[in-house]
Amino acid sequence: MNPHRKNNYRFFLTPFSFLYGLVAGIRNKLFDLNILQSKDFNLPVISIGNITVGGTGKTPHIEYLTALLKDEFKVATLSRGYKRKTKTFQYGTLESTWEDIGDEPRQIKQKFPDIIVAVDNNRVHGIEKLTADFKDLNVILLDDAFQHRYVKPGLSILLIDFTRPLSKDHLIPAGMLRECPHEKRRAHIIIITKCPPDLKPIDRRLVIKDLNLFPYQNLYFTTITYGELYPVFGDINNPLSKEICKKEKYSILLVTGIANSRPFKKHLRGTSSKIRELKYPDHHPYNKNDLQVIEEQYNQIENDKKIIITTEKDAIRLQHLTGVGSTIRNNLYYVPIGIDFLFNDTENFINQITGYVRKNKRDSILYKNQD
Repeated sequence: MNPHRKNNYRFFLTPFSFLYGLVAGIRNKLFDLNILQSKDFNLPVISIGNITVGGTGKTPHIEYLTALLKDEFKVATLSRGYKRKTKTFQYGTLESTWEDIGDEPRQIKQKFPDIIVAVDNNRVHGIEKLTADFKDLNVILLDDAFQHRYVKPGLSILLIDFTRPLSKDHLIPAGMLRECPHEKRRAHIIIITKCPPDLKPIDRRLVIKDLNLFPYQNLYFTTITYGELYPVFGDINNPLSKEICKKEKYSILLVTGIANSRPFKKHLRGTSSKIRELKYPDHHPYNKNDLQVIEEQYNQIENDKKIIITTEKDAIRLQHLTGVGSTIRNNLYYVPIGIDFLFNDTENFINQITGYVRKNKRDSILYKNQD
């Protein structure tokens, strides 16, 4: 968008942002004064959320926490299950589809089949249900819950996109902020996500100065890592790799339904300079018409060596479609993503998380209460 038009657009929306901020501020003050009640629980609850609309990389961070904790503790993840077609509390199983529990919970269950995955619009009810059903549960990872103040997490992790500093953003609808930037004070840990892998120390210091955190808050920086190509439908005889695609000069049809596909597209430019993108809204529910468009776009590419690439989250929504033709089935791949901590902070983060869970897990709390 033209910068001048963008500023005019923002100026027009500023009064609505003021009203939104007023309502959000009053709501937060009611919780701060205990007029609206936050409930805490007798086991570790770790909230992972953001203060902005759009992707900050919650899913790979939740997956990182899950992988970190699952071998030592009994772990459950609880999400509202955004865009699912069910309404009530649901447990995720290996047979669950994204329509049952949402794409992100489905992805987590597929990657970590042995952990408990649950969805509930009412997080308090969801936690009560989990703790009643699993007496040996050690920790709950609460997805996208920074604004869900009816639950008081023992540890709150706030994710902030490196490319979208809070100080340069605006409240909805003029900007992307869900609440005023000073509400970051509620977080115990702040992670600056999607950083360049070679982030310079001076840029780190500028972020620290801009955030002006409290002494009780810990700050970390992470970068996105990209895995190898995986067939969305796992029945391809000779699966491709990025190296083969690069060497043999493949063309890519990129299919995305995420909040921000730019970093992913930038990564794929290292594999091919010939990328055509089909862009859908975030959490888009793919249908047969979409399959037809994808196949048509693929067939229009004038290169015998071509491939369709999508995100891991989109793959979850595409896998359960019926009537997928051989053209898409044999040529559709996804790229999994993960995170790495920068500035040699991996061990510090691991120690903070595991230390919190060990200190506050149910048997520790019961033991303390008996003393």
